[in-house]
Amino acid sequence: MKALLAAMLIAVTPALVLAQTKPPVKKGAKETVKKRGGKSAAKTAEEAIPVDDDPAHTLTPADLEVAKLVHVGDIPCELGATVHITPHKREGFFNVRTGIQRFRMHPVESRTGAIRLEDPRAGAMWLQLGNKSMLMSQKMGLRLADECMSPAQATVAEALKKNPMPSLLEPLPAPKAAASADVAAPAAAAAADPVPASK
Repeated sequence: MKALLAAMLIAVTPALVLAQTKPPVKKGAKETVKKRGGKSAAKTAEEAIPVDDDPAHTLTPADLEVAKLVHVGDIPCELGATVHITPHKREGFFNVRTGIQRFRMHPVESRTGAIRLEDPRAGAMWLQLGNKSMLMSQKMGLRLADECMSPAQATVAEALKKNPMPSLLEPLPAPKAAASADVAAPAAAAAADPVPASK
């Protein structure tokens, strides 16, 4: 048994030595790719991700109107994340990037009135509400960035903190004018029709 263990260690040792002699990768170094002709070029992780640019996909006039409402620029999110949204060269399309993930998105009709961008090929969606936005991966079933707020959304969020919207589950309060009229009417009737004094 000892001889078998020693033989296995002798067989594995050269592989371990070779693995350790590989030069360490410097922080911030880019992966290089050999191109035709023997030249090597730097390849970023973002270039490796395919982006949907289907020329057959056309947008409706309603989609183009929704595209005008999309907040663009660097949008800060919770946990230090940032989503970068830039208009694409095709009207109504947007490049959306967070970290090394990037998507080419276009508006999709929403019944709720929220602004919704999708990249159907990558399975990603950008949902923009009045007070916040979020980037979701439908394929992975998780949020890539949450609580993202452009300056306009931050203003709306502050206003909602001061004047919150009523809950849909709570009953609506009775209007004050109607409530005071219900109380005032019996009081006025009692004053107009005094009780006769007993004889």
